[in-house]
Amino acid sequence: MNRDLYADKANQYFGSLRPEMVRYVPTDARTILEVGCGGGGFAAEVRKARNARVTGIEPFEAAAATAATRLDEVLQTGAAEGLRRLRGRLFDCIVFNDVLEHLVDPESALIAAAALLQPQGALVASIPNMRYLPVLRGLVLRGEWRYTSEGVLDRTHLRFFTLKSIAEMFTACGYGIDILEGINPRPTSWKFRALNMLASNAFDDTRYLQFAVVATLPGSPPIASA
Repeated sequence: MNRDLYADKANQYFGSLRPEMVRYVPTDARTILEVGCGGGGFAAEVRKARNARVTGIEPFEAAAATAATRLDEVLQTGAAEGLRRLRGRLFDCIVFNDVLEHLVDPESALIAAAALLQPQGALVASIPNMRYLPVLRGLVLRGEWRYTSEGVLDRTHLRFFTLKSIAEMFTACGYGIDILEGINPRPTSWKFRALNMLASNAFDDTRYLQFAVVATLPGSPPIASA
């Protein structure tokens, strides 16, 4: 991880509340782990909403210190080391909110997380969409591929995903996918909607900034979400 790239991040980057992701956390989850919890804003909301004990993993000292005031436990370390240190413990839900794309090997993180899930547990993730319409417009129409300080082309992203590759990754790591759907849609013009309709909705996924995933291990019962 190149920490210098993260030094320019605005404070709100580590304090995002992500309220749209709360509903994907099973309502009966009582032990929750958030990998890359930032300042703990989202995890604190889930802790309150689910009356749960919440553990966070966060590599950056200032963000981890803030999270420690909000959560039950915070490990200030990277994702791989944090998951290793938690071996032997089990959680009802493990959350990766816009984290997997920052990892060199997200597949290894998903496999490590599987070992920490209760048999009926769920893994919840938010993942940026590489086929997002503004990104495609810049690449296809203007030949641009410009990294930014946030968003899909965040310069700290190491991996890029589409709807199809997300499904393939989770399946390859041994998960079954309960939910995979777009979130934070972009308003579209009538021209786009007409084209999408003519193409049998082939471009529907390009409307979404991110995809939300809820995945479980084989044999897990149906989850209860809000």
